[in-house]
Amino acid sequence: MWWSRYTGRPATVSPDAGLQRAAQRSGQLKTLAVDPGSRRIGLAVSDDSGTLATPLKVVDVRSEEHAVEVVAEAARREGCARILVGVPLNMDGTRGPAAQKAIAWGRRLRTVCALPVIFVDERLSSFAAEQHLATRKRAGERITRATRRRRLDALAAAAFLQDYLDGRLPPLMPANDEP
Repeated sequence: MWWSRYTGRPATVSPDAGLQRAAQRSGQLKTLAVDPGSRRIGLAVSDDSGTLATPLKVVDVRSEEHAVEVVAEAARREGCARILVGVPLNMDGTRGPAAQKAIAWGRRLRTVCALPVIFVDERLSSFAAEQHLATRKRAGERITRATRRRRLDALAAAAFLQDYLDGRLPPLMPANDEP
């Protein structure tokens, strides 16, 4: 929850929402979201106006350096202006080993590409992706275990990207600042 510095009450939008609207007016909002993992990385991309998130693909990770190269290339190919990296915080908001690893990986990504890298809280994004797949399965879509595994990480990235674009998910720290 965000607090308004003017009223002292809970704010209804992210404190970064004004910056997002300004970037939207200038046409610089295409964003690549990354859900990093040790085996797979999920990628999602926004539309050019920065309003709609779409799952892009899931990449099998051979090494951390390979993952950085793949994500930097995807950002260049898609014409993105910034990259969101999901940080899996603990449920109490603390940073565990997985969160520290994601932040370190995001810093390496920042050195490879010249785009702003923004870290966001991705708690429960995998849960939202699983719920989405369960709903699709109940609607009659045939989803095998392999299909689920291939789509889950990209759907999770799309979930936290959409929350960020809607102003419901603030960055953990300003772009290109140290956490």
